[in-house]
Order: sequence, then C-alpha cells, then structure tokens
Amino acid sequence: MSTEATSRQVVLGTRGSDLAMYQARLVAWLLQTQHVDLSVKIKKIVTSGDKILDSPLSRIGDKGLFVKEIEKALLDGEIDLAVHSSKDLPTILPDELMIGAFGKREDPRDVFLGKAKSLLEIPAGGRIGTSSLRRRSQLLALRPELDIVDIRGNVDTRIAKIAELGLDGTILAAAGVKRLEREDRISFHFSLDELVPAVGQGVIAIEIRKDDSFIRQLVKPQNDADSADAVAAERALMRWLEGGCQVPIGAHARIAGGQLELKAFLGSLDGAKSVRDSIAGPRGDAEHLGETLARRLHENGGAAILEEVRREAGADGGGWT
Repeated sequence: MSTEATSRQVVLGTRGSDLAMYQARLVAWLLQTQHVDLSVKIKKIVTSGDKILDSPLSRIGDKGLFVKEIEKALLDGEIDLAVHSSKDLPTILPDELMIGAFGKREDPRDVFLGKAKSLLEIPAGGRIGTSSLRRRSQLLALRPELDIVDIRGNVDTRIAKIAELGLDGTILAAAGVKRLEREDRISFHFSLDELVPAVGQGVIAIEIRKDDSFIRQLVKPQNDADSADAVAAERALMRWLEGGCQVPIGAHARIAGGQLELKAFLGSLDGAKSVRDSIAGPRGDAEHLGETLARRLHENGGAAILEEVRREAGADGGGWT
C-alpha cells in the first residue's frame, strides 16, 4: 500500500476501559508506524456490558455484551475498524463483518492476585472474586471448599474489591494485568492445565467490514499467523458447542513445528462435573481440529453437562442465547 493511499484519517472504535484504550492505542501506533502519513482517531463506544454492572454476566443472557454497539458503529460507517479482546467476540459475526487481523498473543494464563503464593495456600473457605463461570468451575473442581464471590469491573476495580469486600484474592487474565503494568500485584500464575484459558485469551482482534478493501489491506500486516490459527481452532470448538460467557468452557491452542495442539475444558457450574481432552494435527486444519475436539467433549460427558448448565441458567432467569 503506497504512502499516498494512506494519507487519510481512519476512525478506530473501542470500549472506554483502560485496557481497551491501551489495546486501541497499540493498534493505532502499529498502523501509524507502518504508514507515517496515516491519521488514526480513536472513538470510545459504551457497550451494554459497560452499562449493566449490577448483574453477573451469566445472568444477562447475551454473548455480544461488549461488542454489539461497536459492531453497529462499524456497520453504520461511524468507524472504520474495531479493536476487541478476542475473548469478547461472539463466534458468529454479522455477515458484513470479518476479523481482519489477530495480534500476537500475550501470556494466555490466568493469574491470582492476593496474599496466597500458590493454589494450595488459599485457605479453606477462602473468598475468591471472579465473574467468570469458566474460572469458577475449574477452581471449584480443584478446591471445592472455596467460596466464589461474583465481582465485575475493570482490572483496577476488581483489584480494589479485594480489600473492599474482604476477599482472599481475585483471578484475572495475565495479558490484561501485564498490559496495564500491574504485574507487581500478581501472586502466582495458574498453569494452563489448572485453569484452561478463555477462547482467544491474550489476543487482540481487529474487526472490519468485508467490503472495505482499503482497511483490509491496511490491517493485514498486523495479523499474526500463529495467533490466527490458534484462535480459529478455539473459536471453532466454542461455536460447535454453542458456548458463550455463561458456559464454563475453556480452550487453548498453540502452534509447534507446523502442528496445532488444542486442549479444552467443559464443566458444570459447581465444578463437580467436567470433561477435558486434547487434540493435535496440522495447523492448516485448525477449524476442523476444533470441531473434532468439541464433538469428543460432547460425546464423553459434555452433552449432559451442557444440558445441566442450560437448565440451571433458565432456572435463575439467566437465559440462553
């Protein structure tokens, strides 16, 4: 793409949280570094997930809480591209939109913020704050005597709630903590086997209109092939299982020597039931590998777990979409 072609302003849409703004500024800087005459304006957009703060995410019943308003702005031409955390994106996008690039993956692990220096050091009956059913399920599977407290908010808000609510700690994504330079608050990292990460965790996604060839070529160099293939496998698994933020599902893929290795977790809300499995194959078969592993999870106990989760979600008014 020539310098002349990039002598224009593009508008980037994002949420207004500190982490979202960091990610948006990073993408803007990368684009402007490659095209010095390009001007990037960042537009903050308030999403439903930002407005509804008094209910657990699992009870709101919507998989696009943090992206719908941004996608509408993209569809309406108010913005030229959108920057998201990949884990916030529904697995099915509007027909007119696509992911133009996946950024290089940051540390995909979950981390504990609190006094304990290991999972075993968290006291029996310890109160752990998290709004993630995925984290709740896996943590209770490991330590069923813990008390999981639902908390929401941005990274600093959740850190502050440790003291405010008298919690023993909270669990956050390592990527967000690192990007906001709060690494000094990390007590320990969970292994990828202890807490299988959320689909797309640690990866920034750039969403664009399919028919905008200028923006498609502009963001194409920002695509990291390893991240793209890994997230494709993870999202295919999630899509096949019809999961969302209200389902305890974790998946993580990595690329090694041309092979893609994918591991996944599906559990009940109380952590009492779960199924784990993994698969490996050529990276070019990313989506097929994700769908194959999803079927195996479903056949080996996952179907009953999903039915139980759906039933419980309906019973407490959570809804299922």
